[in-house]
Amino acid sequence: MVIPPWENQTTIAEFVLRGFSSIQQLNIFLFMTFLVFYILIVSGNILIVLLVFFSHHLHTPMYFFLVNLSFLEIWYTSNIVPKMLLIIIAEQKTISAAGCLAQFYFFGSLAATECLLLAVMSYDRYLAICQPLHYPILMTGPLCIKLASSSWLCCFLLTAITMVLLSRLTFCGPNEIDHFFCDFTPLVHLSCMDTSLTETIAYATSSAVTLVPFLLITASYSCILVAILRIPSGTGRRKAFSTCSSHLTVVTVFYGTLIATYLVPSANSSQLLRKGFSLLYTILTPMFNPIIYSLRNRDIREALKMCLSKKPSFLLG
Repeated sequence: MVIPPWENQTTIAEFVLRGFSSIQQLNIFLFMTFLVFYILIVSGNILIVLLVFFSHHLHTPMYFFLVNLSFLEIWYTSNIVPKMLLIIIAEQKTISAAGCLAQFYFFGSLAATECLLLAVMSYDRYLAICQPLHYPILMTGPLCIKLASSSWLCCFLLTAITMVLLSRLTFCGPNEIDHFFCDFTPLVHLSCMDTSLTETIAYATSSAVTLVPFLLITASYSCILVAILRIPSGTGRRKAFSTCSSHLTVVTVFYGTLIATYLVPSANSSQLLRKGFSLLYTILTPMFNPIIYSLRNRDIREALKMCLSKKPSFLLG
């Protein structure tokens, strides 16, 4: 019987994340920039969660889903950015194999959950604009909880399939990942086993949780656009569009960065360029979300003004 070549090799116990080693002269600048971005992401999304929690007029389905999205963004960036900062400034580039797989699992699960949450939010806007009279009856509290929880559960279970397949692969060197976090493609390329099944299943599950929500979002906003155009007054059209403009902007930024990242040919582009595109959806998109909802959403702006005007009582609870 022929023994597979990887069975005679030592399985590696840790990986080396190269990060931005090709531009080490910018380490301090990169560290300070990413640290500021991380602080803005966490504080901005925590602010939205607190505003919704303390403002009773924001206790609606739309803002319930927004709280889920903000919590996701905090977890999403905290899974990647702190380790990336250590790589840049402290030269702690190693990560255990288990830690690397765990980082990929949470990254994949949270990215997929964001796709489904954005689809759920578009469905909420569709009901609010296209069926306003039935909206309170259709979008009930229990339904909101079911939609949000099923989005989280579905994506974490789907990503677990890829995670199990990855954990069964043998990694026997080299152990350097030319990235700033444990993404699927650079990780699977380090395996010395046949990865065709793992890659096929990962592609199928990732396509399902990105393309299907995207189609649902497109369908929802197509119906919304038709409904808005049927409104006779310009004031009515502007008011209807303002209720979904923030979400539409977030969807555009999120899917725009994903398309920009994964349509870049891996063979014909530099790895530094691909890292730059990866920064778009790991840092910039989570940072833009609270800014978009703060600047373009009147309810959030009013809630913030009320909290600031009642600062002492707000701080005392």
